[in-house]
Amino acid sequence: MTRCVFLPVYPRAFLWLLSLLTLWLVSPAALAISGELDMTSSTVGAIALVVFVIAYALVMLEEKLHMRKSKPVLVAAGIIWALIGWVYVQAGMPHAAEEAFGETFLEFAELMLFLLVAMTYINAMDERRTFDALRAWMVDRGFSYRSLFWLTGGLAFVISPVADNLTTALLMCTVVIKVAEGDRAFINLCCVNIVVAANAGGAFSPFGDITTLMVWQDGMVKFYEFFELLIPSLVNFLVPAIIMSFFVKKRRPQAQDDVVDLKRGWKRIIALFLLTIASAVACHTFLGLPPVLGMMTGLGYLQFFGYYLRQSLPRSLERKRKRYSRRGDQRKLERLGSVVPFDVFNRIAHAEWDTLLFFYGVVMCVGGLGFLGYLSMLSELLYVQWDATWANVILGVVSAVVDNIPVMFAVLTMQPDMSHGHWLLITLTAGVGGSLLSIGSAAGVALMGHARGSYTFMGHLKWAPAIFLGYVASILTHLWINAGSFAISG
Repeated sequence: MTRCVFLPVYPRAFLWLLSLLTLWLVSPAALAISGELDMTSSTVGAIALVVFVIAYALVMLEEKLHMRKSKPVLVAAGIIWALIGWVYVQAGMPHAAEEAFGETFLEFAELMLFLLVAMTYINAMDERRTFDALRAWMVDRGFSYRSLFWLTGGLAFVISPVADNLTTALLMCTVVIKVAEGDRAFINLCCVNIVVAANAGGAFSPFGDITTLMVWQDGMVKFYEFFELLIPSLVNFLVPAIIMSFFVKKRRPQAQDDVVDLKRGWKRIIALFLLTIASAVACHTFLGLPPVLGMMTGLGYLQFFGYYLRQSLPRSLERKRKRYSRRGDQRKLERLGSVVPFDVFNRIAHAEWDTLLFFYGVVMCVGGLGFLGYLSMLSELLYVQWDATWANVILGVVSAVVDNIPVMFAVLTMQPDMSHGHWLLITLTAGVGGSLLSIGSAAGVALMGHARGSYTFMGHLKWAPAIFLGYVASILTHLWINAGSFAISG
């Protein structure tokens, strides 16, 4: 087992930090700020915050407790919104809580359906043995573990600006699992690298992350201006990747003699996946509609193609049977007997539902805390008492604990008076800050489910010092190369 030279960070220490954050949030200075209903200074607000902290503590201890991460956040979401509903019913404003819940749930629904379609396509490509063939190709090419480490990380950084960080991370993770099957230490290391690379790549593109979409849609940063973050994002990926590469084992994947027979339609499914991504981008760019519309339309593409594969299967089998009989290929003739029709809904059933339910719990918990006033209070305190640079840096770290979507939403709602350079800075920090923890980004959460048992919260956490160095280096790089943009009024 490769050991990291950095001191391990134990769950107890992290929970201590969370406790400090909680105490700071409910301090007298913080309680001075309240909304229409001052729930931040109420017993209900304090209980909701404690429930959230306890739920996240249980998530962080998943590998110790052997309890799925969706369970605590599902219960916490129910408790938080039940408390909110009770308070607003007592105040005679039940519809206010209902509307707030509906808005939060809509945010989750878009994220969940987007993720579900991406998972379905990846499962479909896996069923067609696409990744088995890619694994065999990599083994045949003689790539070492170190080459695979850089290849998957580099591809994640390049693809994520177009295909979004979540989809890209899932794709690269699948390849790593297929190539290094059974080597948990290497899979964990590669997954950490992929999460950092995918988040860094997504930070300099409007389509790379949900937070960049939010910033672009609100008009704070123009489309071409995102590319000013290219070099800082690259630095964010390279610094931890170089450090981690020294701990990659000097070995090669075990050679396998099995012949991979790609199933019919695999190329067309890849093409449909690319068309689905293009549809999602087009919906947002040209129609001003949520990208999930394009993704769900893409699911329809796959369903139609699945129907075609089922209807044409008998003819296809007969043609192959005649061809293999002429060639005398007995092995392939025997395999034809095990061919089953392609079923889209079977692929949907293979989606990582624990991950999707975890997303529901997290989004609803954080949405509830935002409705209570904690997120806006935190953002306002930072921008009032600190300058914008330090506020944006701290919010990037906070996004590793509290999902970056509500953090960015809170900042956009407040619209603090910041320069163009500072808006780019919060875009960068919110995008790459989530890499500090496995639960800090959609990519990390998805990979925890996709590579269950190999990529874990603690497996990611022990590399947090290296990732933090990359985080600091990327910020300093942005402050240096884009220094002129901080003087421009936002």
